[in-house]
Formats: sequence, C-alpha cells, structure tokens
Amino acid sequence: MPTGYQIENQSGLYFLTFQVVEWIDVFTRKMYVDIVLESMAFCRKNKGLNIWAYVVMPNHIHVIFSAENNNLSNVVRDYKRFTATNILKAIKENKYESRKEWMLKHFELAAKRHQRNSKYQFWRHDNHAIELESQKFINQKMAYIHENPVRASFVENPDYWMYSSQRNYSNLYSLIEVDMMEF
Repeated sequence: MPTGYQIENQSGLYFLTFQVVEWIDVFTRKMYVDIVLESMAFCRKNKGLNIWAYVVMPNHIHVIFSAENNNLSNVVRDYKRFTATNILKAIKENKYESRKEWMLKHFELAAKRHQRNSKYQFWRHDNHAIELESQKFINQKMAYIHENPVRASFVENPDYWMYSSQRNYSNLYSLIEVDMMEF
C-alpha cells in the first residue's frame, strides 16, 4: 500500500529508512550488520549507488542515497531483497542465535499479512523516501542520521558509533566507503 513517500525522481537525492518488520532488533548481532554494510558497498561498486550517509540501528537503517544511473528504486529494491534473503538465511543457519525461532515466527506472520510476500517478510515495504532538494534539508537529515545513536543513548558522541558514516566524515576508521558530501 503506497504511503505517499515514494521515490519519484530516480535521479534525486533521497533520505530513506529501511525498517525491520515489527521493529525486531536484528542488528544487535554483528554478522547481520555485516550483511547490510557489505551489500551497500557492493551496490556502490557495482550498481552505481551513491552512499552519502548511513546509520545502522538495532532495528532500522537511515541512509541518504542517490543512483548514478537514475534507477534508485531498482537499486533499493535489489538491496532490500538481497539483504533480506541473506539475513534470513544467516538467522536460520546460526546455531548460536537464541532468538531464531521467535524471529522467524514474527517474519512469517508479517509475510502472511501481505500478498506479495513468500514465506517471510524481513523489511517493511515502505522506505519513507524523502527527496532532499535544499542544502539546509540535506544538512538537517545528515545530522539526524549521525545523531541517531546519541539520541538512543548508545554513545555520547556520534564518532563512537561504528555503524555510521559519521566516522567517514570525521576521518576515522570506517567499515565502508561513502561518497563524501561537500559542506
């Protein structure tokens, strides 16, 4: 069901939120975070995805993306499909995952609520896409992304959160490369 927050301008710069169904805290495990970050890096290298900012929180991801080939919807669709498939596989195969049965049951129940799902639904279908058209709005969303772990009381300083592009902008060790925005 469309929410009004769609990617309409395929060549635009967008703030997007990818939310795990039912706000399930999947990204408390490094192995699942690695899947989303490695996939982002792959899409950047091979699909023309521009990653301007990101933060991975326990149950959602905020990003600022654009696409070099004016196909942002397609890249986002492929990204979400790939990460969902691989995270679900990792959960199933992880013999140390104490929440395995509980998570899979919730992903299965979420899938039953939508016709276009198969057995499991990992991501919510909407991305809450907001096109960023002014420098002021870009700066606001960039700050929102990087301050997210501070607002959640996970860290005191955004530079301390490993799963964020704030580290790239602060010239610290970072897990993936991003396309640096000039301010």
